[in-house]
Amino acid sequence: MDTRDVGDTLEATGVAVRAAGDGDEVAGVRPRWVALPESAEEIAAVMRVCAAHDLAAVATGGGTKLHWGAPPDRCDVLVDLCCLNRVPEHAAGDLVVRAQAGVTVEALARALAEEGQELALDVPVPGTTVGGLLATGIAGPRRFRHGTARDLLIGVTVVLADGTIAKSGGKVVKNVAGYDLGKLFTGSYGTLGIIADATFRLHPLPAARAWVTATVDRPVTKTYGTWTNEDGLTFETLTTDLAGSLATMVPAVTESPLEPSAVEMDWPDVDGPCTLAVLVEGAAAAERAKALCALMGGALSDAQVTEEPPPWWGRLPEPPARGGPPGTLGGGDGDGGEILLEVRNAPSRLAETFLGFLDAARVTGFRAALRGSLAAHVLHAALPPDTDPALVAGFTSQLRASLGEEARVVVLAAPPEAARRLDRWGHAGALPLMRRVKERFDPDRRLSPGRFVGGI
Repeated sequence: MDTRDVGDTLEATGVAVRAAGDGDEVAGVRPRWVALPESAEEIAAVMRVCAAHDLAAVATGGGTKLHWGAPPDRCDVLVDLCCLNRVPEHAAGDLVVRAQAGVTVEALARALAEEGQELALDVPVPGTTVGGLLATGIAGPRRFRHGTARDLLIGVTVVLADGTIAKSGGKVVKNVAGYDLGKLFTGSYGTLGIIADATFRLHPLPAARAWVTATVDRPVTKTYGTWTNEDGLTFETLTTDLAGSLATMVPAVTESPLEPSAVEMDWPDVDGPCTLAVLVEGAAAAERAKALCALMGGALSDAQVTEEPPPWWGRLPEPPARGGPPGTLGGGDGDGGEILLEVRNAPSRLAETFLGFLDAARVTGFRAALRGSLAAHVLHAALPPDTDPALVAGFTSQLRASLGEEARVVVLAAPPEAARRLDRWGHAGALPLMRRVKERFDPDRRLSPGRFVGGI
């Protein structure tokens, strides 16, 4: 069947279908059609056509993170869930909500706030939809106190590669025996199925919030050697004596009976200071924040309590300003586009993470910005978009080498030339199991093929 006939078959399902345009690319790969289903049943109808004609499909919601992850091996149909934008059920008395995948997190927050409730997640990418939130597993500052979307998810409706509609958890009609679909699908980048709706556990809106902010002085560094990467570039390697009190102060804060909800850091330039911010929520928030301020005061003399968060709170880091000679400090012949890394490590290895990050930045000789949770130890690093691709690969390799296998360094986004030079995902010990799960749910590799770790 030729392209025109396949397009006619898609339209025959009753789902709105249009030809794809430049704005529909998935990590640089352009689909042939865009389908706009309005229900789980219509998603299923699209997937049955895909199964019958061996078409590969990628789901999207707000499109804010389509450039994250690897480019799909192929993409015939972009399944745009923008029309699934309702909140069918909000059981306020039970603190439960069911939202369709195309609902933005901001719209959901507004609806819940009318009942004095919230989904206790801070999503760092504006415009993220419920489906995109689950597909990428992204979370913000309060993950330390409330967990991630995976922890707050109690039910999910998904459409599998063959068009089967499956439900798991809350409000169950049909289960896929032996699998917790919510946990499997969260963070799977759409490679196992298409999320149609999700049911979450809610929290009451906190009575009050207060932030404690403080500044950590610029680290002190010293040279100890050089190294040469596989491209023949030689770099100067440095070590550092961080403000040592930070590594001991953070556990004192997180383990305090004052119960902070988040401990975040913003370090926009390795040559400058970083800002620490602690969130306290609930009853007597201001008083508890003052007590935390006193606790932190021994290490950070300028700690102060504010009623508003710092302007960077709950957002991904902004890359440092461009400038400098080619190959250094962000100057170079990079091909533009966001360069974003995620670093996960054990909270007890905070000092090692700082050292590894600083070492990688100094080794490669260009600026980078770091921001994220010191409590949950999930940090994001942004590099200048015009950074030379070889230096992006060198930075990533050096950071992984410095942190060791105990840490996880993932390249969420990178321009095509830089992405070709590096391993986006790094070591994944569970890869054999993940491949078996992919084989079970999508044996013909029809859903976002190649987007996830190990080419899944």
